[in-house]
Amino acid sequence: MNSASDRPVSTLPDDWTAVAPELSDVPRLGELRGRQAAPYTGSAAFETAAIENEVAGQASWTRRQAVVRDAAGVVRAWAHAHDRAAGRAVIGIEVDRTMDQELQQQVAAWCYGWLADVGREFAQLRGLEATQLDAGAFAGDDVLRGWLAAAGFDHVRTWWQMSRPVEAREGEPGVFPAPKDGVTVRRVAQHDNGMPVAEDLNAVYQVLETAFTDHFNSYQEYFTEFVQRLREDPGHRWDHWWLAFTHDPSTPDAKPVPAGALVGSETGPDAEGDRGTYIDYIGALQVARGRGVATALLYAVIADAAASGRRRVGLEVDADSPTGAESLYTKLGWRTKYTTESWHRDVTVQP
Repeated sequence: MNSASDRPVSTLPDDWTAVAPELSDVPRLGELRGRQAAPYTGSAAFETAAIENEVAGQASWTRRQAVVRDAAGVVRAWAHAHDRAAGRAVIGIEVDRTMDQELQQQVAAWCYGWLADVGREFAQLRGLEATQLDAGAFAGDDVLRGWLAAAGFDHVRTWWQMSRPVEAREGEPGVFPAPKDGVTVRRVAQHDNGMPVAEDLNAVYQVLETAFTDHFNSYQEYFTEFVQRLREDPGHRWDHWWLAFTHDPSTPDAKPVPAGALVGSETGPDAEGDRGTYIDYIGALQVARGRGVATALLYAVIADAAASGRRRVGLEVDADSPTGAESLYTKLGWRTKYTTESWHRDVTVQP
């Protein structure tokens, strides 16, 4: 799924082309992505391994992408679509912002038109009549927001990108309170060869699928899709998967049941050269909310980051979360670094 479509390039300037990206394009693609993010994140840095993975690694298997080259062969834009789940495609574009604004708009319009065609192909392959295109933008990037609106997208949600500094002492035993009575936390069990135990993997999947059914834009993802997508991340580590269990303290012989789960990954060096942990998912079953399950998972991950020499823990939170998660994160030391938005458009197989 890693090739440019046959969409005509007649809407692009003369002698411009749209083709699949190559491994040699990775530095340029990182440059485009970093420059687009810098005004809002404060950094133009990018992880080469992550972009290389999208272009020519595991992540490329579930993506369609195209680069737009000018007459001299210079990459001026990158469009990419991830077949995320049945009925949902996550898309994005990076456009060279040094070009004339009118030319930027022209290139962006081609990219979003191409991505709409790709979304239709995804839906058709899955036997669906339509799919959702899920695009992101940095809050305040009025240029990109204007392109999205012109392409038929609507702003549907806002997200806070939060980070918490980690101190070495937080890796010491006893720094954080023990979980509440009836709650236990542990890593997903692993076999001697380092691979996770299937029962625990399924428990994580079941908890998160159930926990997020009442969250915004929840789409059912098959177990195989879920695991494959998370393993695509170069920062994926099996020892960053956690389970929380609850049991009735008054019934010591009762078997603990999975009630919460967290999946994390390792993030690359920041400007100071320090690595971090990113919380990709954290969820608790509705019946277990209010029992300190999420807090216990968060304490475990902070302590693990500190013990491993990582200096920060990042996460994303829905600004309109029905669980009020932001207040918990703020209480435990997280602060918003920047804000992003979700923009959606539905496309049908027969346009």
